[in-house]
Amino acid sequence: MSNKGKYYITTPIYYPSDKLHIGHAYCTVATDVMARYKRLTGYDVMFLTGTDEHGQKIEDKAKDAGVTPKQYVDNIVEGERGVLDLWKLMNISNDRFIRTTDDYHEAAVQKIFKQLYEQGDIYKGTYKGKYCKPCESFWTESQLVDGKCPDCGREVQDAEEEAYFFRLSKYADRVRDLLVNTDFLQPRSRVNEMVKNFIDPGLEDLCVSRTSFTWGIPVDFDPGHVVYVWVDALFNYTTALGFLNDEYHDYDKYWPADVHFVGKEIVRFHSIIWPAMLMSMGMPLPKHVFGHGWLLLDGGKMSKSKGNVVDPYILAEQFGVDALRFFLMRTFPFGSDGNFSNELLIQTINVDLANDLGNLVSRTTAMVGKYFGGALPEGCSKWDAPEACDTDLIAMASALRDAYEAQMEAYAPHNALAEVFKVIQRANKYIDETAPWALAKDMEANGKRLAHVLYNLLEATRICGILLSPFMPESCEKLFVQIGADAGCQTWESAARWGSRPETAATTKGENLFPRIDTEKALEALAAAEEAAKKAALPDVEVEPQLEEKVDFDTFCKCDFRAVKVKDCQPVKKSAKLLRFTLDDGTGTDRQILSGIAKWYKPEELVGKTLVAIVNLPPRKMMGLDSCGMLISAVHTEKGEEKLNLIMVDDGIPAGAKLC
Repeated sequence: MSNKGKYYITTPIYYPSDKLHIGHAYCTVATDVMARYKRLTGYDVMFLTGTDEHGQKIEDKAKDAGVTPKQYVDNIVEGERGVLDLWKLMNISNDRFIRTTDDYHEAAVQKIFKQLYEQGDIYKGTYKGKYCKPCESFWTESQLVDGKCPDCGREVQDAEEEAYFFRLSKYADRVRDLLVNTDFLQPRSRVNEMVKNFIDPGLEDLCVSRTSFTWGIPVDFDPGHVVYVWVDALFNYTTALGFLNDEYHDYDKYWPADVHFVGKEIVRFHSIIWPAMLMSMGMPLPKHVFGHGWLLLDGGKMSKSKGNVVDPYILAEQFGVDALRFFLMRTFPFGSDGNFSNELLIQTINVDLANDLGNLVSRTTAMVGKYFGGALPEGCSKWDAPEACDTDLIAMASALRDAYEAQMEAYAPHNALAEVFKVIQRANKYIDETAPWALAKDMEANGKRLAHVLYNLLEATRICGILLSPFMPESCEKLFVQIGADAGCQTWESAARWGSRPETAATTKGENLFPRIDTEKALEALAAAEEAAKKAALPDVEVEPQLEEKVDFDTFCKCDFRAVKVKDCQPVKKSAKLLRFTLDDGTGTDRQILSGIAKWYKPEELVGKTLVAIVNLPPRKMMGLDSCGMLISAVHTEKGEEKLNLIMVDDGIPAGAKLC
C-alpha cells in the first residue's frame, strides 16, 4: 500500500450526558468511516475524539447527584454504558481519546490563556447579558429567538459577573474572508448562515472566563476565575497532539487538522471562534470544518430533555452494529437533517442489506458450492466471447472505485454508498440475465461459461466489499471469507483492478450476513426492550399503598386547596424537623404554617416558591406556635431512604388561587 501522507480528522469532544442516544453516535460513526476510508487508501491517520467535561451544568448535576464533578464525569465517560462503552459498541477506531480534565490538557490551556492575555487579546471586564446554561452560551438580547436561546430554544437567564474577554471582534474581517473566499467551512450553505447571523451584525468580544462556578480550569494568574468552555474545549484538537505539553509529540506531524466533523449547532464556535483564536496564537488553521445535520425524531432534534431518546444499545442488539452504522450513513445526507424512525431502519436493512447485498453473497457462494464444490476451476476469469451483460458488469465494477472516491472526498458517504449499490444491484440483475441454474443443466456444454459467470459475481462482490469495509468492517471480514478473497485482494489498489481474486480460491457458504427482518415482530421486540430499559433505569422506589376507604365527593370538596407564595421560611428553634413558613395566601394577611420538612429542604431554597396548601384546617400548636393549614407534599421511599418533595406550581399562578 502506498503512503499518501498524514491525515488528521476529529469529532467534537462530546459533553458528557448521562443518557447517550443514537444522535451522539452519528457524527462519530461518520468520522470513523472517513478515518477507515483514509487508512484504506494509504494515509497515516490520526483520529481524535473525546469529552468536554467542565462547566456549570456539570457542577450542578454533580451536586444534585451527591458526588464531586470529577466523580460524575468519570462515571459517564468510563462507567457502564458510558462514552467509552458506546464507542466500543459502535466499533469506533479512534487513535486517541482526550478528556478536558486530563492534567496535560489543563496545563496547556492555562499557558494558552496566559499567552493570549499577555499579548492583549484577552482582557478583563464585566459580563452582563443572557446566558443559556444547557448550551453554556452567552447571548445578546437581539440574538435571542422569542426571548429564548437561538440554539436550543430553552429559557435563558440574566447573568452579570466579572469576566475575561477574548477580542473576537479584532478578527472579524479575517474570519469573514476565510469563510466567504475559501472552502474552509462546508457545506457551503453554512457559510451564509455564519456571516449573516453572526459576523455582519457585528462580532462581539467573547466571554472566556467565569467566576460564578468553580468546575473549570483555573486562571492561574487570577484566582476565582476559571477558563470558560470554548477556550478549554477547542484547543483540545492541538493539546491532544502535544501542543504546549509533553504528553504527546505529534503536533508538528499532524497539525493542521484536515477536517473537523461537527454538528451544525456548534458550527459557529468552530468556524468563527476557533479560527480567530488560532489567528491570535499565530497557529495554522484547520483545512476544513464540516457541519453535519441532526438526526430528528418526531420532527425534533434527539434530546434527553425532550424525552425522545433512541437507545443505540437496544438498536445494536436487535439489528447488529454494522447494520446500524450502515443505516446512519446510507439513509441521511451527511450535511442535512434526517428523520430517524425504527421503521426506516428496518426497511433499509431489508432492502439494501438483506435483499441486495445479502442475497448476492448468499446466492453466489451457494451456486459455487453446488456446481463446483466450493472452488471455481482455473481459467474461469477469462471468456473469449463476452456478452453485453458481462461487459456492462465488469465496466461498472472497474469504474466504481473512482466514483466512490470522489464522493468520499466530498464528505458525501451516502452518495459513495449509492455508487456501491448500483453495482450490487447490477450484479443481482446479472444473475437473472445469465441464469446460472439453466447453464448448470448441461455442465459439459456450459460449465466454462457458468464458471465465468460466477467468477464475475465473486469479483464484483469483492470490489464492493472493499469499499463497504469502512462502513461495515466486521461484516465485510465475513464477506471476504465467504467469497474467498484473501488479504492480497482486499486492498485499495485491488479495488480498481478487475480480476484480482485468485480464480481457484475456495468459497464458504457461511451464515446469512443480513437475514431479512420481520417488521412487525421487530417493532414489538423494540418496544418491549425499550420499556424494559426504562423500568430498569427507574430508581428503587416504594410508595405507600392506596387507602381502601372511600371518601365521598362532598367531603373532598370541603378541603380548600390554595396556591400560596413563600414570603419567608425559618427553622424552628429547638426542632430538627420543623420549618416555619410565612405565606401570602391572597387574603392580604400573612398565614403561618409549620411543616416537618427540614430534613429535605433548606429554608433559603424555598423563599419565592409557589406551593399548595389546605387553608381551612383548624389551627394547631406545634412547638408553641400556631400552624394554620398544611402544605401538600409527595412522599416515597427510594433505596430504603424516605424522600419528600413539596408540590410546587407555576410561579405565574397568583397567591390565593383555588386549586380544583
